[in-house]
Parts: sequence; C-alpha cells; structure tokens
Amino acid sequence: MSGGCEVWFYHLERTGLDQALPELLQKTLQRGWRALVRTPDPARIEHLDGWLWSYRDDAFLAHGTAAEPMAERQPVLLTTGADNANAAQAVFLLDDAEPGTLEGFERCLVLFDGRDETALAAARRRWSELRARDLPISYWRQSGEGRWEKQA
Repeated sequence: MSGGCEVWFYHLERTGLDQALPELLQKTLQRGWRALVRTPDPARIEHLDGWLWSYRDDAFLAHGTAAEPMAERQPVLLTTGADNANAAQAVFLLDDAEPGTLEGFERCLVLFDGRDETALAAARRRWSELRARDLPISYWRQSGEGRWEKQA
C-alpha cells in the first residue's frame, strides 16, 4: 500500500453539500490542517465563496479563492485548478473533480450527492480508480441522527 493519502468518500443523502461541507471543513481546521476545495465548476466556486462567509449567523469559515491575491495564505482555498497553492493537508473533491496525484495530502475527501444517479456513477468510477492506485479508502454515510458513520 502506498501509505500516503487516505481517501474518504462522503455519501450525501440526508444533508446537501451546503450543510455538509462547512462541518467537514471546520473539523479539518480543528486538526490544524489547511483545506483545498477543488471543483471543475467556476459557478460552484462563486457560490461557496459567498456561502462560507454566511452559512451560520454565529460563525464563518475564513477562506479565499485561487483567483485572489495571497491564495497561499488561506486556511481554506477554493479552486478549479490542480495545484495545492495553500499547502493544504486535506483536499475536498466536489462535482467529480480530478484528484490529481494526491502527493503531499494527508486526506482526500470525495463528496457526492447520493440522490443524483450521475454523481453516484461518477463516485463509483472514482472509487475504482483510486482503489487501483492502492490508496487506503473508506466510505462514510450519515446515520438517521445525522452523524457520519464509517461503512467500509
């Protein structure tokens, strides 16, 4: 086994991305890690850029986009690119984003909408691709109470 980056698949069924992503990003930052959020969709970047500032009345997630100055200083960086400009330890893949080499990352989190057949098919394909790279992979699903539970 390559032993490098752990890959965790998050099957979104009970909550959508807008609810799950901030929670997972907060846990990442609490570990003392930086996060890179990668998507091929520039509209998703624009949406998340606004959403992460306002998703809760009593909290926000400090972040920036790769298009802004000082991207390398951001605790959470939103990007469509393949580079790790903020030296993040965790990369979040949205919308079937390409994982790239995953070198230098501690963890790769693949979030996908379990109610979307296209997203499910893409996640299954991505699982097979990453399994073939001999990476440690696990699968997480929400319980009826909304907690994330490791299934495989």
